[in-house]
Amino acid sequence: MRSSDKSKKKFLKSLIRKQPRDLLLVIGTGVSAAVAPGIPALFIQCLFCSGTLRRGGFQVLGARGPYKMFFFFFLQRTGDTKPNFFQDCLMEVFDNLEQHIQNPVILHSILRLMERGTMVLTTNYDNLLEIFGQQQGKPMESLDLKDKDKVLQWARGHIKYGVLHIHGLYTDPCGMVLDPSGYKDVTQDPEVMGVLQNLYRTKSFLFLGCGETLRDQIFQALFLYTVKNKVDLEHYMLVLKENEDHFFKLQADMLLHGIKVVSYGDCFKQFPEYVQDLTAQICKQKSPDADRVDSTTLLGTSCVDCAKRKLGENGTDSPKRIKQSDNGIATI
Repeated sequence: MRSSDKSKKKFLKSLIRKQPRDLLLVIGTGVSAAVAPGIPALFIQCLFCSGTLRRGGFQVLGARGPYKMFFFFFLQRTGDTKPNFFQDCLMEVFDNLEQHIQNPVILHSILRLMERGTMVLTTNYDNLLEIFGQQQGKPMESLDLKDKDKVLQWARGHIKYGVLHIHGLYTDPCGMVLDPSGYKDVTQDPEVMGVLQNLYRTKSFLFLGCGETLRDQIFQALFLYTVKNKVDLEHYMLVLKENEDHFFKLQADMLLHGIKVVSYGDCFKQFPEYVQDLTAQICKQKSPDADRVDSTTLLGTSCVDCAKRKLGENGTDSPKRIKQSDNGIATI
């Protein structure tokens, strides 16, 4: 992108002023499509997430071009929708996804935010983020709502590199959720629902590649329709702005859910770079705890005893605070 194009990028001030630890990323199929474009697995994933496919009988609605031909090829091969066929299809189209990664910019950005405390949940069945993170040496962990203890730990911020798959993961076909009844036990568990709903009240959700997420019945059951006074909340959604009338209508509709709609551009190709630049803006924000660092931290462990002796000699409660300037030089 040319520098003149970059200057036109607009970032919502209230969003770029957020600390990473105050954000929760909701990752949709658009992220995977940007990272690994053109593979049939992501089209099938999109159909699952939108509720188009069901275990009892696959239906393809609105499928176009090569994807339509690809999926009908599977159906015509067997005409079977039994669980073993279901599992074979998933493994055939989802396996070795890492070989299809062409554009990891968004994944880099997400990991950068996770390093600084941002939480991540996804409606995707793929584990592209976890695979990529492990390649970068991060202890990534895939979680789903069946494991109550893990969900509670994640929701309380104790699993830094955990990714919560609210629909399950393709590696466990029996655990994949295709409708809200699949998580009836979860939605009826007051402890789990309490911590999840608290996230929607206390974190700013940032929706990435989530065109249909708010229509997703599982997401609605977990967050959207169970949290009161949503208009007072501050969540964000990045969307493609193809049509101004549709965009402004979406903005108005989403405000009812406490969600501010932000355009990343008028072309899907702009999405990865916008996320990258947005992440850079957010990570530029100085932590409110940055000035609360005592001298022993900045001087290193070798100076701990010196600092303690100074405390005793001066009879004060604390040594003079040492601040670090932008050029990395410590000053008093």
